[in-house]
Amino acid sequence: MQQTLTPHVYWAQRHEDIYLRVELIDAQNLDISVHDNVLQFRAQGHGARGQNDYEFSLPFLNAVKTEVSHRSTQRQVNITVRKQLSGWWDRLTLQEKKPLFLAPDFDRWMDESDAEMELREKEEKKNRLNMEARLSEDSYITLKKAFLFTYNLVQFLGFSWIFINMTIRLFILGQDSLYDTFYTISDVMFFCQILASVEVLNAMFGVVKAAVVPAFIQVIGRNFILFIILGSLQEMHNKPVVFFVFYLWSAIEIFRYPFYMLGCIDTEWKTITWLRYTVWIPLYPLGVLAEAVAVVQSISVFDQSRLFSIPLPEALGSSASFSCVLYIYLPLMVIGLLINFRHLYKQRRKRFRTKKRKSN
Repeated sequence: MQQTLTPHVYWAQRHEDIYLRVELIDAQNLDISVHDNVLQFRAQGHGARGQNDYEFSLPFLNAVKTEVSHRSTQRQVNITVRKQLSGWWDRLTLQEKKPLFLAPDFDRWMDESDAEMELREKEEKKNRLNMEARLSEDSYITLKKAFLFTYNLVQFLGFSWIFINMTIRLFILGQDSLYDTFYTISDVMFFCQILASVEVLNAMFGVVKAAVVPAFIQVIGRNFILFIILGSLQEMHNKPVVFFVFYLWSAIEIFRYPFYMLGCIDTEWKTITWLRYTVWIPLYPLGVLAEAVAVVQSISVFDQSRLFSIPLPEALGSSASFSCVLYIYLPLMVIGLLINFRHLYKQRRKRFRTKKRKSN
């Protein structure tokens, strides 16, 4: 029958922790716990009396937390106990006379002044790391705001040029300006709509707090109309519907992008805010209607030109006209309109409800 023995235990302290080192080689079946400020230790291993069961208990001088962390190595068991209150203890155990198996751990031993210096160094290091983290975060925020401000400024200038140019041409040329819109405006519109893809990426990667699906629907939908319906068919270039599509798109954006620009510099103009959350109500459905008209007008052109025709198996025929895709796309436009309209309406209601609560 094996005899239960006490291992050699070495201790040291800091203001917040108690460190114990139990000299036990290849310790197994460890049972370490703290109850009522008393540490209970049981294990099997090779200690001062060879391979045996070893155990001890330590009633601490002051209150400690019940959570105990320990790490067993091949040569020893390291135990860390957290003090209930930060402070320096005069001794480790409740009784003044320390147990025979207990000795100071001179490898980790510090007096109170050394421990306070170590504590100050740790606090200074922590403060320095927090300061570096704040500076890094501030730099990131500054860089992000600069990027977003520049992006929205470029888009605002681009769509403003489109809107002003089309307005002036309409006043000067009248109805004739409806037929050459694509030739005079398309290059800038191509640039702005390609750049608008950044908005989807910003939402996907969390650069801005925005819903990905509505942004994706708008960008993909507009680019489909611009590059496939209008850009790829020369017969569509002189259609009046191009004027209405471009004019309605730009009319929405010349209020949206200034709102985002002001947000980048933590500024708000109530008029711009109201316009950003209001003008889309009539303009967005009208824009989708103009897009639908462009799609309908392009169907016959695709049927005749066989552009983007869809290959079919020989049993079904040589190919199908791209207009088949457009017939499917038309109801999808209505679904996309409903999704984005609902999203924008919720944004508007949330924005002005919040403003109303703040004013009250």
